[in-house]
Amino acid sequence: MTTSKEEIKSLFENVKIKLIESKKLWAKEGRGLTGDPATPERARLPPGQHEVKNWPILDLGVQPSISLQDWSLTIDGAVRNPTRWTWDEFQAQPRFTDTSDMHCVTTWSRFNNHWEGVSAKHILEVVQPLPEASHVVFTSYDGYTTNLRRESFEDGDVLVATHWERQPISIEHGGPARIIIPKIYLWKSAKWVRQITFLTKDQPGFWEVRGYHNEGDPWLEERYS
Repeated sequence: MTTSKEEIKSLFENVKIKLIESKKLWAKEGRGLTGDPATPERARLPPGQHEVKNWPILDLGVQPSISLQDWSLTIDGAVRNPTRWTWDEFQAQPRFTDTSDMHCVTTWSRFNNHWEGVSAKHILEVVQPLPEASHVVFTSYDGYTTNLRRESFEDGDVLVATHWERQPISIEHGGPARIIIPKIYLWKSAKWVRQITFLTKDQPGFWEVRGYHNEGDPWLEERYS
C-alpha cells in the first residue's frame, strides 16, 4: 500500500505534537532541576548537567533541507543597515574560530567544541543596531524562533557557525548554518537559522511561551519559567 503525502504529513504532525507536549511536561515538572547553585569547583559543569563525548541529536522531527543556492541570512529590525547575505556572500565575510562548551537543557554538556563561522561581533559591526534595540529574535527555516537579550548576542564567543570540529555542520545539527551561544542553554542557539531580527522589546520564542525560561543561564539553572 502506498502512503499518500497527506497521510505522511498527518503522521508527522502527530509526532511533532507529541514531542512538543512531552517537552512542555518537562517544563511543568521541572525535569533536571537540582536547586544546587554552581560552585567554583564545578564552575565548568553547570548544576544538573553531565558530560557527554558525543553530540546528541534533539529536534522536533523536522530537519529542513536547504540547498546552498537557496540559503540566505537576513539581519533586520532595529538596525541602521539591514543586510541579506547569500551563501557565497556569507562565506566571504571574515572567518571566526572559537572553542567553547555547550550545555543542553536536557542535562548534557559537551566540552571543547571547535567552531568556525561568522562572529556576532562582525554582524553587529555590519548592521549597526540602534541604541534602543534591546533584544534579538532568531528565526529558523523550520519556523522555530527563540529570543535573546542583545548583550548576550554581543558576547565575544557568539557566532553563526557553519563548521564543527573542522567539518561542515550536518543537517541533523542545524546545518548549513546555526547560532552558537555557548553561555546559554542550547535551545537558544537556533538551528537552520535564516533570520536575525533586532527588536526594541522582548518577544519570547517557541519554547519560551511553552514553559521554558526566558533567559536560559545554565549556571543559574534557568531551565524553566
